[in-house]
Amino acid sequence: MVLKEFGEYFFEFCKRSGYDHMLRTLGGNLYEFIENLDALHSYLSLSYQEMNAPSFRVEKNEDGSMHLHYYSDRRGLYHIVPGIIGAAAQDFFNIEISMEIVNQMEEEERTGKKEHIVFLVTQNPVLSYKERKKFSCSPQCHADSEKQTDPQLNNKKSENTIRGGSVCPVKKSHWKTIRGIITLGRGKLLRGFDPVYPKTLWIDTKTFCNGLPFHMVFDKELRVKQAGVSIQKIVPGLQTMGICLDHYFSIVHPEVPFTISSIQKFINSQFVFQTKREMMPESWKQRPMLELRGQMIWMESLQCMLYLCSPLLRTLHELEERQMHIADIAPHDVTRDLILLNQQRLAEMELSNQLERKKEELRTEALLYAMLPQHVANQLKEGKRVEAGEFKECTILFSDVVTFTNICAQCEPIQIVLMLNSMYLQFDRLTTVHDVYKVETIGDAYMVVGGVPVPVSTHAERVANFALGIIIAAKGVQNPVSGNPIQIRVGIHTGPVLAGVVGEKMPRYCLFGDTVNIASRMESHGVPSKIHLSSSAYQCLKYKNFEMTERGEIEVKGKGKMHTYFLIRNKTACENEIMGRPIKDLDSGRESTCLNFQQELSGEVYNATPLLQSGASHFCLCVCGRSKAF
Repeated sequence: MVLKEFGEYFFEFCKRSGYDHMLRTLGGNLYEFIENLDALHSYLSLSYQEMNAPSFRVEKNEDGSMHLHYYSDRRGLYHIVPGIIGAAAQDFFNIEISMEIVNQMEEEERTGKKEHIVFLVTQNPVLSYKERKKFSCSPQCHADSEKQTDPQLNNKKSENTIRGGSVCPVKKSHWKTIRGIITLGRGKLLRGFDPVYPKTLWIDTKTFCNGLPFHMVFDKELRVKQAGVSIQKIVPGLQTMGICLDHYFSIVHPEVPFTISSIQKFINSQFVFQTKREMMPESWKQRPMLELRGQMIWMESLQCMLYLCSPLLRTLHELEERQMHIADIAPHDVTRDLILLNQQRLAEMELSNQLERKKEELRTEALLYAMLPQHVANQLKEGKRVEAGEFKECTILFSDVVTFTNICAQCEPIQIVLMLNSMYLQFDRLTTVHDVYKVETIGDAYMVVGGVPVPVSTHAERVANFALGIIIAAKGVQNPVSGNPIQIRVGIHTGPVLAGVVGEKMPRYCLFGDTVNIASRMESHGVPSKIHLSSSAYQCLKYKNFEMTERGEIEVKGKGKMHTYFLIRNKTACENEIMGRPIKDLDSGRESTCLNFQQELSGEVYNATPLLQSGASHFCLCVCGRSKAF
């Protein structure tokens, strides 16, 4: 039951995957649909060369039922077949079927001992309640049907009869058939088609062999009676009429013995022949062997089999490997189109793969640039060795979360991850705003540097503004234990460092020297929500419009007594500027990116910051010539 349900689901899945129209056009009834499943699998194998599809063979019975022969390498999955076939019958042909296993065996005729299951398929039309009532299969129904004159009802009965059911067969007179044909919009010309054949064949032998360059005619003993010109060119032995076909070819699909009885049994299947290497000329034995694919037609009057085939080629490369040309294939043969269309598809796939590879390279570059400075990453990409560099002066910042160990002890790991991610996303954005380099993060510790890897004179100011920004940002991150904003400690120190790339697997751009140690000590000896400065950092910021207060002399582990300071604020920048947010002009509503409210006019300095701090909700700076006004 599970496998049958899976078969029904698989049929719906194939429809949703874009194969709906392809499946619908396989045949006009269930018999034709099943008969052409192998052809569909053969076509799909051009794209999915590793596909190992099952094989189907169907036989009609006199009572309208069918025997479905199912062959597969995978044992035990045959219960999927009733699900697939039943769903197709219901969806495409509006009939319900029942399938029961009448035989189960190891297929002796097929190599590889494939599983062979024979299903008996019986089908009944799906009729409405009125139709079932009117057309129940009773003697009275047959009597009444002949008296029925309603043309629409006749059409319904005709459709029911055509769709393979045994429901109320209606025998029409010759004149009724003619009237049905000539009635506009209601004719059944195609369904009642009866072909007409000429008394003699109006085609000569030479034209036939040239027009169908890939065909062979052979008798019951497999002796070749006739062959097309192109196949003679590829298999020179066929020019000797009367040779045995199985000396030059082996059957690849279906996997049956090379006998006329086996071929007749699977005559509705597509046959794939492959040339035998030992029968080819010596100079050709390095080529890949040619495969032919086509259908078998039994000619009863001649007691011979006609094999109409085409070369089984997928790409121009395969054509060239066999030293063949497009001209060798008949113009009417769709193999030409398949080769060119598949070549176009392969070209499109290669282009898509190139784009995908380029996308992966860009992703790799983006990841590399996120891990290393750009000029260092470029050197590594070029295979160059990155030499360590000495920087005479830079500013290093360390930060960590206050009581982080206690928070970890009282929270789930995912809460810690979410908290740190929320905080670090804001910190990372601020590194871009203030153009400082993020060295690394270790747990809750965050390290940045200014003036490395590109030396700049404003390294201390950049790091100081970054520090003010992360203090503000931390207020927006929630402590998962208390629900209050988290607190961070920040330490800054200025001094010389040595910098270079360490390691080959996940290489890191690392800083070395006592400056790193002192910056770390400034952070560990700091105060929550304060920015702790060493004396050297204080000296760099002393005349740069920063407000700082003296902490005094403290005992620093491993360093003894040190005089330190606290950074309070930037006197010339508001919070939006520190955080990199757009600043709106309150009068016009326009956004400004000005980073400094301090304006120097005619030698005098006017500072807007005190006015803002005093609680004023609105101010405007106007400059007209040499006049100044607030």
